[in-house]
Amino acid sequence: MTPHLLLVDDDPDLLHLLTLRLRAAGYRVTTAASAEAALAQIAIERPQLVLSDVQLPGQDGLRLFDEIHVRHPTLPVILLTAHGTIPDAVEATARGVFSYLTKPFDGKELLDKIAQALALYAGEGEEGSAEEEAWRGAIISRSNRMAELLHEAKLVARSDASVLIRGESGTGKELLAQAIHRASPRAGRPFVAVNCSAIPEQLLESELFGHVKGAFTGAVSHHEGLFRAAAGGTLFLDEIGDMPINLQAKLLRTLQERIVRPVGSSQSMPVDVRILSSTHQNLETAIAEEQFREDLYYRLNVVELTLPPLRDRREDIPLLANHFLVRLAQKYDKHLNGFAPEALKALTLYSWPGNVRQLYNVVEQVCALATTLLIPLSLVQRALRVPSVEILSLAAARERFEREYLTGLLKVTGGNVADAARLAERNRTEFYRLLQKHGLTPDSFRPPALVSPERQP
Repeated sequence: MTPHLLLVDDDPDLLHLLTLRLRAAGYRVTTAASAEAALAQIAIERPQLVLSDVQLPGQDGLRLFDEIHVRHPTLPVILLTAHGTIPDAVEATARGVFSYLTKPFDGKELLDKIAQALALYAGEGEEGSAEEEAWRGAIISRSNRMAELLHEAKLVARSDASVLIRGESGTGKELLAQAIHRASPRAGRPFVAVNCSAIPEQLLESELFGHVKGAFTGAVSHHEGLFRAAAGGTLFLDEIGDMPINLQAKLLRTLQERIVRPVGSSQSMPVDVRILSSTHQNLETAIAEEQFREDLYYRLNVVELTLPPLRDRREDIPLLANHFLVRLAQKYDKHLNGFAPEALKALTLYSWPGNVRQLYNVVEQVCALATTLLIPLSLVQRALRVPSVEILSLAAARERFEREYLTGLLKVTGGNVADAARLAERNRTEFYRLLQKHGLTPDSFRPPALVSPERQP
């Protein structure tokens, strides 16, 4: 995949020269003439590196770096500086700027700095897009927020640090945990997941740590437990906030000492696993209410990653919906061409309290019920359980109201135009024109006995 660089400079000649040089070196280059324009461009598409002059109109390059560092802490920035601003550039380097170059700079040195930054921050070497897609698995996205999150996830995957994944229910916390495992040195070993809220308290201890035969009623054989099942790999503790408080102490001891003691055993066994955990709860509140151990929290939360809700990454909704539709059309053996435009708009504007999981369920329902090649708005509204509202233009809405209003008057007056015109506060000539415009004939509203003989069929 061609690395994408953002070049920021208010000198059009230098901007043009650097763009030619960088493109000749094999990079994809986007340019901006100010810090404000650069931030807008980053919001549209996150580059792999920013190369910026220090002296810019409005916000300078140092302020631009500060803004980037807050929003995208892993995005490398190289500053171009004149001699007078070297002290500022050195200070910025201490704050996190990758490097700076003094004008006039050597072209080879520039390319070397860029290559070093990309290698250090991206860590992707020469891998292609197929390999890049493989580690993230089923995570489908093109949003900047998800791109930043996935970049951080891939960086932390190389370490053995414990990661706490936060996010609302249905945002894909387990998918992110699987992606971290696939990008880690432990990828060849097991990935084992356990939902701490789905297993009864009396069974969770045995499920995690194992038990020996006869440890309790029903323990008819030895059970190694999930810690040992994940040996050498990754153990994902889903919804860790729901773990009973009495088990948290045993989990903490296991993480600190890297040993497990099966239920009913006096022997401890060494374990080598990486711990990833997730929660949709506010663990800080749980700590304050003494429902979660603070020491365990800090052991689990070495690195924290937060998945955004689907409503904060709406640009991903059409992508996800069509991806799910292709998969589910195969499941139900249906030939579907996609969503009608108004149906896709309704999906994009919905609030999605259940996030990606809810979107999948909605697409499955419309797929199961579809009888046309395109999924219509009505099916989407039914699946979302929202009232069916037809969106009309103002002219069309006025036309419909006018016709329904005239029809109602003619029904009330039994087709008597004089009475209908009086109720509408219009003269008969104008009223007849309105009836003609809408193709309404008064006779069709008169009771049969009042229709003149010559007009009867």
